[in-house]
Amino acid sequence: MPILLNINRTKGTDHPMDIYFTKLIEPNTAIIESMNQWENNPDLIRLTRPNKNQEELDLRGTLTFLDLKQRLEHHHIYLIHLNNQLIGEMNYMVDPKHLYKKEKGTAWIGITIGESEGRGKGIGLEAINYLEHQVRKEGLNRIELGVFEFNTNARKLYQKLGYKEIGRIADFTYWNSRMWSDIRMEKYLK
Repeated sequence: MPILLNINRTKGTDHPMDIYFTKLIEPNTAIIESMNQWENNPDLIRLTRPNKNQEELDLRGTLTFLDLKQRLEHHHIYLIHLNNQLIGEMNYMVDPKHLYKKEKGTAWIGITIGESEGRGKGIGLEAINYLEHQVRKEGLNRIELGVFEFNTNARKLYQKLGYKEIGRIADFTYWNSRMWSDIRMEKYLK
């Protein structure tokens, strides 16, 4: 897989971070194992998928090779690497049905920093900037995303990057013994 972007930098440490992103073309066992680990991590489930109740929050699943191949038919998936270790993934879909604001030429984005050593280091910021660049290259002019109401760190990051709230879907996901809204945000690309 080709390296699409390589960033050598130091953030809050004396050690440089080597961050790079690759487009997922063909899944392999290691990638599927990592994604299954992230999708079943109790610390991430509440952030990455909506749940109607505690039973759904506790549910675990297995992503198969076929599942990931089918996901690639509708998602542009990029892998996030830190110091030659796969630490996360980001993706976008074009004009999916679940957009809050039905506007042609919209990319719906998602990002997961799956490994704890990749969190809190500005990698999410680098990843979103890269994803926006890929969306722009495809000729799309708008991005929409959803972020759960309780995920204040992600909301702050998106706001810092120029995303604006356009609506809320009440009682969208369950966590910490209550229901929370899904906050929909958008950004127009220049």
